[in-house]
Amino acid sequence: MSLTNFPGGGGSATGTPATKVTMPALAEMKRQGKPISALTAYDYATSRLVDEAGIDMVLVGDSLAMVVLGHDNTLAVTVDEMLHHTRAVRRAVRRALVVADMPFGSYHGTVAEGLANAVRFVKEAGAEAVKIEGPRVELVRALTEAEIPVVGHLGLTPQSIHRMGGYRVQARTAETVERLKRDALALAEAGAGALVLEGVPREVAAAITAELPIPTIGIGAGPDCDGQILVFHDLVNLTFAPAAKFVRRYGDAAAVIRSAVEHYREDVERRAFPSDEESYHLPEAARRALEPKTEAARKLHTLRKA
Repeated sequence: MSLTNFPGGGGSATGTPATKVTMPALAEMKRQGKPISALTAYDYATSRLVDEAGIDMVLVGDSLAMVVLGHDNTLAVTVDEMLHHTRAVRRAVRRALVVADMPFGSYHGTVAEGLANAVRFVKEAGAEAVKIEGPRVELVRALTEAEIPVVGHLGLTPQSIHRMGGYRVQARTAETVERLKRDALALAEAGAGALVLEGVPREVAAAITAELPIPTIGIGAGPDCDGQILVFHDLVNLTFAPAAKFVRRYGDAAAVIRSAVEHYREDVERRAFPSDEESYHLPEAARRALEPKTEAARKLHTLRKA
């Protein structure tokens, strides 16, 4: 498998040396039939936990517009905001392949403009690949020629929400299935190293996965893809919205955080936090030297109240 050791002696949570996942490594995983695990992440702490858990690919998704910044969709997030979050993620990750989502508007003009923005993600933020939505074959070819690994994204593409009329399952007719297959093959031939398939019927994703020479990563595309990806906040119930059909919640971080914060507030209100053990104290000599002044101040305070 095409893997390299992470520089600087980085290790996993178990203390064993971290083996860096690369784009060729994902291709090898497909050849070996080994499922690829992927998650989104947007900050240092979350990315470190995800990486230490052994996830193969970390996507700094433009979904951060919704789950981190509170927008209604992914369209509002900017290149600078995506760069900011990608830098934070890259500082945390030792093993996983770090992929940065190129946001809406950053590659929708000329190929040269898209290439220039992609270079920023690699050069300024440390991304090891970029992800773009849609069958943008010429852009994928240009990025590949510029030595920038590319992850494609077909099916339900959130940046096309207005054209699609919402978040709707795609490729539900024979004609649209054939178009999706052609687009997937074209992206692979142009140099894409992997392909996200979102919001398509299981049968369609299975057929594309079987025909495609590059790994497919599914989200709402059934279990037959070469790998799976979820939004981290969906995984741990931090989205404050009903889960999509394809989401499985593996934990309830919202309940844990809410409970912790409520207990903290209660302890503050009844002066149970901080305790004496959680407070700093003067050395004995300094405390004794201050005792007469403290006692005098206490008596003066009592007289004034009287």
